[in-house]
Amino acid sequence: MQTTFRIAGFDAARADDDVLDLLASLRRTAERHVAEIDRLLRGYFHAEDGLEPVSRDDLLARMKDGLVTVLDVRPPEEYAAGHLPGSINIPLKDLERRLGELPEAAEVVAYCRGPYCVLSYEAVAALREQGRKARRMEDGLPEWRAAGLPVETGP
Repeated sequence: MQTTFRIAGFDAARADDDVLDLLASLRRTAERHVAEIDRLLRGYFHAEDGLEPVSRDDLLARMKDGLVTVLDVRPPEEYAAGHLPGSINIPLKDLERRLGELPEAAEVVAYCRGPYCVLSYEAVAALREQGRKARRMEDGLPEWRAAGLPVETGP
């Protein structure tokens, strides 16, 4: 049984935005002040991404032109809570088994929880191993949403 709390003047949608803003601020602060973040970025993430990532603006333009298949590799519950419009949800653990659901000719752009989420890196590597043209979005859904770009909900 799910309990719903109602507080006068409380706006759940605004609270979600406030949480996203807080997380983005914490990430920026960590990037500025923690040398380990820089080492991590240069080590794992840049080594795993042989091609330039796709920016939000570039991805939005490619989506409008129908040039890409957008792949959300997060779990279904996260996808249902919010995702890029028109994206396909195939969690990373299911990608190999469900590869046939992705159009073969289209470039695939994978995204997940943010710039430090390894799911999209691993999805791109797996897709490239299968001969697919694949890249990742430079950040994730929280940054997309914080930029005021469209988000869909539901399965």
